[in-house]
Amino acid sequence: MRLISRRHADGSRPGFRSDGHRIALAIEGGSSRGTYSSGMVMALEELGLTRCFDAVYGSSAGALNGAWLLSGRALTGMRGWWDPEIMRKVINPWRFLRGRPVFDTDYLVNTVYQELTPMDFPAILANPVSYHPLATDADTGDSVDLRPFIHHVEDLQNALRASTCLPILAGRSIKLGGRRFVDAGVAEPLPFRTALNQGATHVLMLRTRRATERPAKPSRGQGMIVPRYYPGLRKVWDEQYERDMSDEQLLKELPAVMSVRPPTDGPDITATERDPKVLRRAVMSGRQAVHAALAS
Repeated sequence: MRLISRRHADGSRPGFRSDGHRIALAIEGGSSRGTYSSGMVMALEELGLTRCFDAVYGSSAGALNGAWLLSGRALTGMRGWWDPEIMRKVINPWRFLRGRPVFDTDYLVNTVYQELTPMDFPAILANPVSYHPLATDADTGDSVDLRPFIHHVEDLQNALRASTCLPILAGRSIKLGGRRFVDAGVAEPLPFRTALNQGATHVLMLRTRRATERPAKPSRGQGMIVPRYYPGLRKVWDEQYERDMSDEQLLKELPAVMSVRPPTDGPDITATERDPKVLRRAVMSGRQAVHAALAS
């Protein structure tokens, strides 16, 4: 995107622009596929491009990686994706058999991000590049920008948990501002629509699916269980696949949106992938994809 390169060359800063544009970074979700976007935001940090954006929008794992970028510690956050001890505790499919969450977002945000690989939460709040983690309203199925609910560090931590709260698999919904929220991927896994609706003139979309991958249909089991616990999600849950396919087509047609995708020879990543070698390969593949797209 030439405008990003021009801003970088000019030393443009948020709040002091003169080009009349609003550039948003939007980061796709995807649970363990977030390893790809972790490498991508690391590359943006390496290239010194963070302040070329006016806003960062993230869904689910994309919200986590957007937070790492705005904290100025994308390299630190990247390492957590392939730490076997961390990944075993964050994602454990066997816990479901014991009635416990498969994805432990409380451990991730309140232990990993505070003690093991600390995230600079105050830096995110103070960053002139505005941060917009998305989530799904558990009672209406609407995609919601959580930024208006974030005033303090604790709010930010809850927003990260809300954006990544996979229905059933991550336990109970997360409350913010008197509302209940679940994973952003239910309503808006590709957060470019909210960015455009809020005035972005250009969007750099960091993808976690390779160009050869199609959106996956929700499992039949989840389709039976999730609406039972969250009746308000029934319509948006049933429409997920068609919406995702529509978004894929729309992204090909929107000149204001540029997508960076993992290379076609990148590793296969499942939502619950925990193999550190595979995850590390995905991080590095994402890093290389952004360098190839933006470094010149």
